[in-house]
Amino acid sequence: MILFLANISLGAVKIPFTDVVNALTGGNASKPAWNYIIIHYRLPKAIVALITGMALSIGGLLMQTLFRNPLAGPDVLGLSSGASLGVAFVILGAGLLPGALGIFLLSGYGVVMASVAGSFAVLLLVLAVAQRLRDTMAILITGIMFGSFTGAIVSILTYFSTAEQLQKYTFWALGSLGNLSQESIMILAVVTLMGLALAISCIKPLDALLLGERYAASMGINLKRTRIIIIISASLLTGCVTAFAGPIAFVGLVVPHLARLLLRAGNHRVLFWGSLFTGGILMLFCDMCTQLPGSAVVLPINGITSVVGAPVVIGLLLQKRKGIY
Repeated sequence: MILFLANISLGAVKIPFTDVVNALTGGNASKPAWNYIIIHYRLPKAIVALITGMALSIGGLLMQTLFRNPLAGPDVLGLSSGASLGVAFVILGAGLLPGALGIFLLSGYGVVMASVAGSFAVLLLVLAVAQRLRDTMAILITGIMFGSFTGAIVSILTYFSTAEQLQKYTFWALGSLGNLSQESIMILAVVTLMGLALAISCIKPLDALLLGERYAASMGINLKRTRIIIIISASLLTGCVTAFAGPIAFVGLVVPHLARLLLRAGNHRVLFWGSLFTGGILMLFCDMCTQLPGSAVVLPINGITSVVGAPVVIGLLLQKRKGIY
């Protein structure tokens, strides 16, 4: 809650904290312009940061448990790349389609559908390969290769795109939590809630999967049904966030580890809520870091999450080697 209020208080325009509280509690700030900035720009951006952090962190937790690999995550296994490919088809290729279909794809609904479909397809391919490869490192390499493959297709699409399409895709790829309409935020919230509801339904099977598929089957867990639910949930969470906020790196990989380290728990009933709130906190902090003090310049969120996330991953690996974690 403190970070949420601090996030709204920071920006290119300096607004006193008391005015921020007044605007959020139904009152008015000292200046009408401040009231507009808080309600119509900073508050929606803080809400998107919360939703994004929560969605990516749960998506990462699902991936790490499904593949029983601590380095699995939406960006490592190619889910974000698949979602990016879906969005690239929409942004760079919609102009080649008939009028009505092209207009629909460029709408919020079309972008989300394409993004979710891309992440879903890549995850299905990785899972199919994982059934044949039991080596966890081989599965990770496969995910990276699928990511490289989708990246190559995106490069081909950008080569044949116009300057306007290329600029639009480039800005999207840098990542941004602001400038989303109320309709887009509503779509993001609804799809995220659907993904989280599916993830909650799998909490008990996730604990069993940690001990292996044979143990889970002996406990009466329907493995095929559980895998499908996890895949759909992770695709919804990753695809929707990627569609609206861009391919945000490291959050899905880092947050589950931070939750385990902070809570000292392996039970998914604890890890689910721990990852959920830790993800929201981390994204609020990273979003605050994008705003340069006393300047109107806002850095891309993807760059900040990478700067924050990479050292955390290295630190966790070093702690694990020393036996601390």
